Amino acid sequence: MPNPMPTILLVLAAINGWTMLRFWQDKAYARSGARRIPEADLLGLAAIGGTPGALLARRLFRHKTRKEPFSTRLLLIAALQAGALIGLGYACH
Repeated sequence: MPNPMPTILLVLAAINGWTMLRFWQDKAYARSGARRIPEADLLGLAAIGGTPGALLARRLFRHKTRKEPFSTRLLLIAALQAGALIGLGYACH
């Protein structure tokens, strides 16, 4: 049976790249006064695996760093994902 890990990592890299791009676009839209990307869309990208990209984009682009409740929700998603990874790690051993 082939190892699915390279495919999983490739998909996660793509999701995180897309997440960072969307954060960058939203920052550009905010500066220009254009219609913004809904916060639910940005949080949805984080929820499907783009949390590292979302956190990195916030720092790199200085975007949505003080926005509430967005920040709390993003950190909650990150905590839930970390807990799931820890639980999965215990279940596999």
